[in-house]
Amino acid sequence: MLLIVNLSRTGSLTDPKMEPPTLVINTVLSVLSYNYPTEKLCVYLSDDGGSEFTFYALLEASRFAKYWIPFCKKFNVEPRSPEAYFALYSDVHGIKYGQEWLEIKKLYEEMKNRIESAVATAEIPVEIKKQHKGFSEWNLEVAKNDHQSIVQIITDGRDINAVDNDGCRLPTMVYMSREKRPQQLHNFKAGALNALLRVSSEISNAPFILLLDCDMYANNADSIREALCFFLDEKYGPEIAYVQHPQGYNNLTKDDIYGNECFVINAVELAGLGGYGAALFCGTGCFHRRECLFGRKYSKDYRGHWNIESQKTIDRSIKELEESAKTLISCSYEKGTQWGKEMGLIYGCPVEDIATGLAVQCRGWKSIYYNPERKDFLGVAPNTLDTALIQHKRWSEGLFQIFFSKYCPFIYGHGKIHLGAQMAYCIYLLWAPFSFPTLYYVTVPPLCLLHGIPLFPKVSSLWFLAFAYVFIAKNVYSIVEALRSGSTLKAWWYLQRMWLIRRITSYFFAFFDTIKRQLGLSETEFALTDKVITDDVSKRYEQEIMEFGSASIMYTVLATSALLNFLSLVWGTKRVVMDRHSKALDQLISQVILSGILVLINLPVYQALFIRSDKGHIPSSVMFKSFFLLALACLMPIY
Repeated sequence: MLLIVNLSRTGSLTDPKMEPPTLVINTVLSVLSYNYPTEKLCVYLSDDGGSEFTFYALLEASRFAKYWIPFCKKFNVEPRSPEAYFALYSDVHGIKYGQEWLEIKKLYEEMKNRIESAVATAEIPVEIKKQHKGFSEWNLEVAKNDHQSIVQIITDGRDINAVDNDGCRLPTMVYMSREKRPQQLHNFKAGALNALLRVSSEISNAPFILLLDCDMYANNADSIREALCFFLDEKYGPEIAYVQHPQGYNNLTKDDIYGNECFVINAVELAGLGGYGAALFCGTGCFHRRECLFGRKYSKDYRGHWNIESQKTIDRSIKELEESAKTLISCSYEKGTQWGKEMGLIYGCPVEDIATGLAVQCRGWKSIYYNPERKDFLGVAPNTLDTALIQHKRWSEGLFQIFFSKYCPFIYGHGKIHLGAQMAYCIYLLWAPFSFPTLYYVTVPPLCLLHGIPLFPKVSSLWFLAFAYVFIAKNVYSIVEALRSGSTLKAWWYLQRMWLIRRITSYFFAFFDTIKRQLGLSETEFALTDKVITDDVSKRYEQEIMEFGSASIMYTVLATSALLNFLSLVWGTKRVVMDRHSKALDQLISQVILSGILVLINLPVYQALFIRSDKGHIPSSVMFKSFFLLALACLMPIY
């Protein structure tokens, strides 16, 4: 039985400066060097921006792969992303294969310098362009949102002459960029993935696909074999649609200042969903059965079709394959079809991956959540607060849109997936409205404290024990859960801070943007996060100093909340201390403690407002707006 594994690297690469080509090729090279027969690998790079610099980088990577793949397999190196590997082993001392190490590092640095030089000068050398016919695609006018279909097969796995330095067959490598026109709806990342699915069907048509974002690399050379263990299991394999890995990061600070790792979510919540056979499809780091993405429904007599290599590719030239594939990614191809509805990824919301995973499960398939000790995929986590909040705003907005759509788990999944799975989906779909209880706790209790109005039971009341129990039990359980999941106490504290910040900023604004969209007052937008940072930002990130630096309206809300709680703490403490009859102590101590905790959580905000002078501080304009809103809040009558 011939098993061809089709590995697809997908995403919306729209700007070679926001998402550097060297970042992309490290992902590609890590996948090319998997411990798997190279003639059975086919790697597709979906470049939505149609950048010739990304194409050039992939061309350079294909040449470097002739040295890198044999080097990795000969010495069994890990990780197999060159950048990550040389960052981990930065010195030749202690390496037994020192001479080979020096040679391969020199080749990588030379390739990296050529790519970065081309991007910096915005010009690819003429002699390079003459070496590959693919550059002729850019003789036409190619803009980020206005260009023709481009498909270029860089290395052909069928060609016996396409070999590495050890004489082994190279994987097939394909560059593609779907047609985009300003007047045509392109459906963001979902549209790019669906275009890639059609092109890969035309060229290789392998039964299994790995979807991987440009900023993630393969961290385990045996990932394919491990995933296939699930798909090929005799008893349960035929019902598995996809195997989802958690998102891991290689640039986290010691205690994960922005709470990116999500230890508890990865170790507990997502694993629990996997127990229902309803693991979330997270858009990257996921092995898929191709038939499931093409809309096939599960039936008990299904046993899988492994030998589905496209016979039409055997006697066709590269040029014929390229031309036939181009028609599949034109703007008009999907009109009148089921793409984006019953086939491929679902259109209509920024988190199409979650909706697609739910749709697949409702067709009868099961999904696996696989979280091995060694992370199979590592990416780049947001390293500024602004980027982290924008990312969560996009996620929570898209998730809330799903709750309002026909894909709401309680409606679409009724009778198709377990009730527990339906409820677990809604933990994430309802992130946006979770902002309101949190906003209540950071505004109403401190405002009432300023006016001397008690909200909680008196300390002398038995009802106080119930509130104290809930507060203590919740936090103790949360700490134990975090520590058992591999986190630290300081990381847990940072995560509490980030949950507070996200809920009163990202989720709050996501709620209103979703409501506006539901009322037809706005359109869905896809916010692309920058993967490049300056040296001073990087230094502050490593020192775990929060990076603000912009006049975002989110910071105005955050700063106003922080100032309100500081003022109420000072005023409430004065009220309690000055009260001779201890009534204030008995009635208001709960609100004083709550404001005190919120002040501790907001310490980085006060530092950014009043102490810091670096570029990462909160701008004065935000501070003035916050003081104005604080004054309005304090003057507001409270009943």
